[in-house]
Amino acid sequence: MSDPHSEPSGRALPDRSWVTTEQRNPRSMRLHEATVAECVDLITDEDQRVHQAMLQAGPALTLLIESVLPGFLRGGRIVYVGAGTSGRLGVLDASEVPPTFQLDADRIIGIIAGGDRTLRKSSEGAEDDPQGASEDLRRLGLTADDSIIGIAAGGTTPYVIGALALARDFSPLSVSALLTCASVPKPPSASHLVVLDTGPEILTGSTRMKAGTATKLALNTISTTLMIQLGKVYENLMVDLRATNDKLTDRAARIVSTVTGIDRQTALLLVAAARGSAKAAIVMHSLGVDVGVAEARLEQAHGRLDVVLSEAPPTRSI
Repeated sequence: MSDPHSEPSGRALPDRSWVTTEQRNPRSMRLHEATVAECVDLITDEDQRVHQAMLQAGPALTLLIESVLPGFLRGGRIVYVGAGTSGRLGVLDASEVPPTFQLDADRIIGIIAGGDRTLRKSSEGAEDDPQGASEDLRRLGLTADDSIIGIAAGGTTPYVIGALALARDFSPLSVSALLTCASVPKPPSASHLVVLDTGPEILTGSTRMKAGTATKLALNTISTTLMIQLGKVYENLMVDLRATNDKLTDRAARIVSTVTGIDRQTALLLVAAARGSAKAAIVMHSLGVDVGVAEARLEQAHGRLDVVLSEAPPTRSI
């Protein structure tokens, strides 16, 4: 007779009942009887724990970002590795940063178990292979300036833990981290552990809920902070915006107007002359230069608008 606790292959299945994200939430034991209003109230109330988890993880997130930053400023990459919801969130963040901040698409990379096809169609079995990310990581040619962030809500996903070990073998000096929503030991191959303690889900084991929300917030925090440190932000404005559609053209003109004080119509004309670059348009107006000079000044200042504007005269007539 086959062992009911093993797969047909005979491989023993891990018992993950100790993992916080797999445990039952005492507040939702009668969830099947809840009305619509009760479901909404309970989910909303439980989501409050996400904010507390982020606050508690603040010091660990800060340490991780500070460790990643030097290599990233030298041109290194951030590589997110995950499976299922965690993998999709990593790919989402990696996809959203380049258009928002005009970052080269290969600077933040998302790797998901099973490949990009699993973004739409689940392939959860792929997460059980600790060697599953080997080819993707090998192809990247990791260097000491790159950072690898494994994302696993329950903290035990073989694909993710295996990827961290592979990354350490490929590039021993790279910063590595596990981002998880469960209190698990730091893997030997990770230099950082960030725990977002969101507790048990109201629907047991459904980590697309609180754990997923907290993970998205943490990834937002990591990538946006890095973009700020890279000089992609001026005041609280996304000045590296490029006007490629009506919405972004409107936003670019408002950014230029806000920084320079010129009217909307003049700002629109300036953005057009700046090839759609809000940052270049600001430099053109502030220094009284053409787009070529503006782009050259920004390149010399490593893209930092505050550095370029420090060269501007106190006032300038339009």
